[in-house]
Amino acid sequence: MKDFYPELIELGERAKLAARRLAFTSTAQKNQALLAMAQALIDNQAEILDANSIDVQAAEAKGLKKSLVNRLRLTKEGIVDMSQALKEVVNLPDPVGEGEFWTRPNGLRIQRTRVPLGVVAMIYEARPNVTVDAAGLCLKSGNAVILRGGSEAIESNKVLTKVIAEAAERSGIPSGSIQLVQNTEREWAQQLMKMNAYVDVIIPRGGAGLIQTVVQEATVPVIETGTGVCHAYVDREANLDKAVKIVFNAKTQKPGVCNALETVLVDESVAGEYLPLIGAEFEKFGVEIRGCSHTCLLLPYAKPAVEEDWSTEYLDLIISVKVVSGLDQALDHIYKYSTKHSETIITENYTRAQRFLNEVDAAAVYVNASTRFTDGGRFGFGAEIGISTQKLHARGPMGLKELTTVKYVIFGEDQIVT
Repeated sequence: MKDFYPELIELGERAKLAARRLAFTSTAQKNQALLAMAQALIDNQAEILDANSIDVQAAEAKGLKKSLVNRLRLTKEGIVDMSQALKEVVNLPDPVGEGEFWTRPNGLRIQRTRVPLGVVAMIYEARPNVTVDAAGLCLKSGNAVILRGGSEAIESNKVLTKVIAEAAERSGIPSGSIQLVQNTEREWAQQLMKMNAYVDVIIPRGGAGLIQTVVQEATVPVIETGTGVCHAYVDREANLDKAVKIVFNAKTQKPGVCNALETVLVDESVAGEYLPLIGAEFEKFGVEIRGCSHTCLLLPYAKPAVEEDWSTEYLDLIISVKVVSGLDQALDHIYKYSTKHSETIITENYTRAQRFLNEVDAAAVYVNASTRFTDGGRFGFGAEIGISTQKLHARGPMGLKELTTVKYVIFGEDQIVT
């Protein structure tokens, strides 16, 4: 391990030792620690907000997009929300130890039981709440976590990690269970991705560039959380009032997140009526529209879309709009440009709704609802560590169960293989 920074090796060793103990820490003790962490956030609000203001001021000075600055900014209400999220994790079933028994004809009794993954490394960008969510979920599922946030949130993450880690340790959780890589230079993240001797899995959470870098460079197994080029298809039998409400919500309620809408596909038979309706709402809210030629004819204030727009996750008040000939063309467009995150159809036609559900390949597929619902809390899982868009191990919002694996426990009475 001489090629790794000594500080990273120390983090890895501490995490590995902590994970060994966490694997058999009782649910009651983990819950006690989570409650202590939740209270510590409230008790240390002033210190957290002071640190966050340093990050926000630096981000604004760098000229970061407003939507990204908003993701970075913490408020008293936001800290209360983070605290409440930890309390909600307390109320969730502990997946560790869940399992099933069966007996083979030779008398062997086999149990498949859930166990923690071990050491989870999180590499993420400018969202300090991820620090708390990841730590809480990993602790409840019996995993140690090494957090590596982005440089934009480093001061916030230092304080948040210190506050919750100290609270957990005071509650009897092993030291090293929650740790932060405090150096945000790229080389430190690159080394973390290759620490197979210490890290069991890496979960990247952020933009396309970050996720693809981790997927391509890591030697540690990766659970790929997805960028969200999310689509809404407004069918020719859509209720247009519903379509305005759903599309507007999916784009504007929180534009800087992965389940926000990025592209609207509109059936040509309703485009003339629908686009002026949604266009007026977008214009009032300051949403920039980048449209196909048909869209630009109907909405003169729209900017012409280029090829790159159809595959762009804007994370901003920008949306691409395309008029299509019908469901087949909409499905073809989604197949080509989707990141397999969340897609929705607005229609009153049962047959086309079912086709959309059956043929769209995504982690979450909706009928007549906003893509903003793709979230662990809104699905009833509690806090989530990310939205997985891959197909192995986990897909969709990743809660506690997705942070475990299984092992087989076999009870015998001198059986041998013959």
